[in-house]
Amino acid sequence: MTQVDVRPQAGDTVRGETAPGGTHGVRKKGLGGNSVGLFGNAIIGISTVAPVYCLTSTLGSTAGEVGLQMPAVFLAGFLPMLLVAFAYRELNKAMPDCGTSFTWTVKAFGPKIGWMCGWGLVIATIIVLSNLAGVATSYFWLLAGEITGSESIAALDDNKAVHILTCLALIAAATAISYRGMTATKGVQYTLVILQLVVLAVFVALALSKAGSFETSVDFSWSWMNPFAVQSFAAFTAGLSLSIFMYWGWDTCMASNEETVGSDKTPGRAALIAMVVLVGSYLATGIAAQMAVGSGEEGLGLANPETSDNVFAALAGPVMGPVLGILLFVAVLASAAASLQTTFIPVARTVLAMSTYEALPKSFTKVHPVFKTPGRATVVAGIATGAFYTVMTLVSEHVLVDTIYALGLMICFYYGITAFACVWYFRAELFRSVRDFAFKGLMPALGGVMLTAVFGKTLYDMWDPAYGSGSAVFGVGSVFVIAVGLLVLGAILMLVMQRRSPAFFRGEVLTKETPSLVVAD
Repeated sequence: MTQVDVRPQAGDTVRGETAPGGTHGVRKKGLGGNSVGLFGNAIIGISTVAPVYCLTSTLGSTAGEVGLQMPAVFLAGFLPMLLVAFAYRELNKAMPDCGTSFTWTVKAFGPKIGWMCGWGLVIATIIVLSNLAGVATSYFWLLAGEITGSESIAALDDNKAVHILTCLALIAAATAISYRGMTATKGVQYTLVILQLVVLAVFVALALSKAGSFETSVDFSWSWMNPFAVQSFAAFTAGLSLSIFMYWGWDTCMASNEETVGSDKTPGRAALIAMVVLVGSYLATGIAAQMAVGSGEEGLGLANPETSDNVFAALAGPVMGPVLGILLFVAVLASAAASLQTTFIPVARTVLAMSTYEALPKSFTKVHPVFKTPGRATVVAGIATGAFYTVMTLVSEHVLVDTIYALGLMICFYYGITAFACVWYFRAELFRSVRDFAFKGLMPALGGVMLTAVFGKTLYDMWDPAYGSGSAVFGVGSVFVIAVGLLVLGAILMLVMQRRSPAFFRGEVLTKETPSLVVAD
């Protein structure tokens, strides 16, 4: 279908304009406004996080790092996310722009830091999209095997060619749905998110009822909620990095701000609703699973290395039985597939914003004339996801584990920068009231400091080949190679774009400012 070029013209600005003609202001992108409300936006945020997928992928890894203190680490990971969410809320009120972290950090710190922050968001999204597609593929064949009762069909997932082709087909389907816009996305998500939460509730109830029925069962203890009981600081930061990954995606509520009813306030409220639902789901599931099967490395224990990368596949039958167990397979497949679709929202809209402000090639500014979506950016994101997953699958047998660990570093990187951007951008307002000091200064600053500490400690730890899957490249941990290599790649691409688009990097397109310079509507 034909697409229209909506590159900003003179006067094309929204709130935040600081100069005539819109050259220095926040620009419109041509997206479909008022497409989703508060409930729909919260659903999209929960869907992007994919709670069931996150739990099956990281329950075992987190238990392996911190043992029975897993619930405490879930709470510890929630705290910086909540603090950063306040930063996103305040920035979104001032500048409801779909470029979110990219746009806001450019306004606060300038083009280069903003560009790298945008890159961090984009590459983190590509990583998680590839993992989502991989999990969806595995559960597709596992579910097919359960339904047909055929082990040979379930074993097709072990065939690398079949696995990759199935994965690419799922990525293509998710790309096509996202291409059709927020309305299509919202309709699919209601059913899939409700299904996930209902099945999780059933799993929790049955796991609690079977506590003490297995050899590895353990009795509940309030000490599980004590983060200081973790055996080492290195183990705590590794578990915290995984926990932070489990909350990643709530900021999709912000990325859809230009398409949301009440773009300045609704996304922030939706993000907070999504995070409350998530932390409640994670705590309930983690506690119930530990009571039922424990967190050890033997038998059904969550940290058993043979099952830790896909916990629900091992627990579905023993905890839920042969019939209801199939529902857990369905829920994981639905979770990964739903998130695979909605996760295209932040990456496509960030790329759209970066190209609108001339930080990426202008061809990405094209928006579909009917669906009002960043069509080219969505398709390119799908292609990049498929290519990344294919290459990493062929190169490393431990790609899922290592990219998840690398993803935690990327999340800390761009969330942390955004938190500090909030403090700096609103620096002229911090002492106007207690509220401004708390929500624009203190809380974002604490969140940024926490994420920076996790970033630094994780970066140090992942140099060791024992970190993550235990694989190495020339004696250096593969997680370190993946994470740092992707950041270096971003810096190289930034230098290339600086030559192609000097105006943006000179600060002539999107300028640094403080609220005192912003003209409100």
